[in-house]
Amino acid sequence: MKFKNPPVNSLSLELLTELVISLEKLENDKSFRGLILTSDRPGIFSAGLDLREMCGRNPAHYAEYWRAVQELWLRLYLSNMVVISAINGASPAGGCLMALCSDYRVLADNPKYNIGLNETLLGIVAPFWFKDTLVNTIGHRTAERALQLGLLFPPADALQVGMVDQVVPEDQVQSKALSVMAQWLAIPEHARQLTKNMMRKATADLLIKQREADIQNFVSFISKDSIQKSLHIYLEKLKQKKG
Repeated sequence: MKFKNPPVNSLSLELLTELVISLEKLENDKSFRGLILTSDRPGIFSAGLDLREMCGRNPAHYAEYWRAVQELWLRLYLSNMVVISAINGASPAGGCLMALCSDYRVLADNPKYNIGLNETLLGIVAPFWFKDTLVNTIGHRTAERALQLGLLFPPADALQVGMVDQVVPEDQVQSKALSVMAQWLAIPEHARQLTKNMMRKATADLLIKQREADIQNFVSFISKDSIQKSLHIYLEKLKQKKG
């Protein structure tokens, strides 16, 4: 599955909806056992959540958007398929979250391709289920430091802390993902799926039990004048960079 939402594969409401529908179709078709997530835009895996969906809109829109973000995470995190991320570009924030939902992550060896949850740099806070996903991957102390500082890890550092499983030359990302997929698919399906669910269910249940409260928290937070102001300033800076 290749992300294609120019220029930086931002997770717009439209893209989130398409991804969720596509994942549902694949899950329901038992002939599909594995999924490789990658980008059709060299240099960027996904820039993450679309800030335009979170700035200058009404509360109903914020709620709809956040529900779609939750749904994508739940579908990816609890997928019965083997999910492998072939990360062929920069992967901040929501892009990193998608990768963290995978069973295995292969990152291209390019110093420009940073990965991490950098929400604090934008003046926003990663929700508890983003945090839990990161803690499950790299451990509590490393996650605590990374989240507070909004760290983006270059490939060698991402590998060292365990945020990715392998770093390979850029032209080998897809072939490595395919060879890893073959290894995972060789495991008896039922046993692997039950084990994955056992490992991930408690984390997912925390969100499932409080989805509505999480949506309301997001809407309340993102609607604050101070947050809207910082998002607006950040979006203006991005426009100037493009200009």
